[in-house]
Amino acid sequence: MVSVKNKSTPASRAASVDAAVDAIGAQASSTMPPDPLDPAVIGARVKALRESSGLSLRDLTERSGVSAPMLSQVERGETSPTLTVAARIAAGLELRLSQLLRLDESGAVTIVRAAERQRGGNKRRGHSFEVMTSSQPGQRAEVSRHTLAPGGATGAADGEGGGPLHEPGSRETALVERGSVILVCDGQRYVLDKGDCVTFDADLPHHFENPKERDADAAFLAVVSAGLRRS
Repeated sequence: MVSVKNKSTPASRAASVDAAVDAIGAQASSTMPPDPLDPAVIGARVKALRESSGLSLRDLTERSGVSAPMLSQVERGETSPTLTVAARIAAGLELRLSQLLRLDESGAVTIVRAAERQRGGNKRRGHSFEVMTSSQPGQRAEVSRHTLAPGGATGAADGEGGGPLHEPGSRETALVERGSVILVCDGQRYVLDKGDCVTFDADLPHHFENPKERDADAAFLAVVSAGLRRS
């Protein structure tokens, strides 16, 4: 199974609006990348993130403690928010300040070679995995492949570490590559066969099980992204 995680909070949501925000910089210069601290860039990003979250100005005001007139000025690029105001807006959007301003990003392309993948698992539980994406900050998502031995499980079917596995607002999509698995999410069980794909709120307690008793490993690819929780 491949799992993709967003390492911030609404980072996935943030990723979905980046292209639109970057277009602002493209209009200003065909060769230079947009300045993440430019008021127009910050404003467009705040507005896009707010709207993609289904929030009104009033909603974000209540969440952040920043007045609606100030938020409106920031979104229109008429003022550059102070660090305090920017931090409050980021909190209201469930992002870190560095994520809102895209300060923790370095480079447009990140490559992880096969030999460099992070690997782990729990032999007792019959679970092994490899993380296929970079652990550097600002990646917004994590992709991982999981293999379950017959009777194996990823999470805590026995109650061990049964809390939410990912940050608030995270969403996970899993594609079954081999065999069959059972997703147990928030107490409900879902049977998934080879080729089936599921998306769910990853901040809810969940784990995957291989229901086969013998002779049948199961594998799935999971992608976890932050900030994609349904409004």
